[in-house]
Amino acid sequence: MKLFFAAALLAAAPAFAQERLVEPTAPDSARDTALTVLKHLAAGDLEQAAALSNAPKQRFEILRDYRDSVGEDEFKRVFGRFLEPDNRLIAEVAIGPRRLLVWELGEAGNQLAGQFYVEVDGRFLLDDVPSRERAELRRVLRRYRAAQNK
Repeated sequence: MKLFFAAALLAAAPAFAQERLVEPTAPDSARDTALTVLKHLAAGDLEQAAALSNAPKQRFEILRDYRDSVGEDEFKRVFGRFLEPDNRLIAEVAIGPRRLLVWELGEAGNQLAGQFYVEVDGRFLLDDVPSRERAELRRVLRRYRAAQNK
């Protein structure tokens, strides 16, 4: 039993060792791209936001479907709230070229929201392609949320 537990810890160690925090002012931060995407979304400019994705056609369709389901004004409000002063970026976690940006939405009871980005050819894009690293970053977001609820 002890051997199994030790093996499980060793297997998990590489994934955790790869995680690192990125300062929002660091040159390898996805923060500026995230703010650009959010500004496009808050303005209702789906095409410009989708163009900043590693799967732009898929991202555009998701955004369009969401906008159609909630209406243009609500769509703009939902994404515009990230830019409100009460809401702030509290962490950026990197695993290789992938990033998780964790936002605390103060105006929504301090709810945490996550955005996923990937560095491609020296620039950041919304990460809309499944990967092992992105799945691990989803687990990181769950850990942040669980810690917040304690």
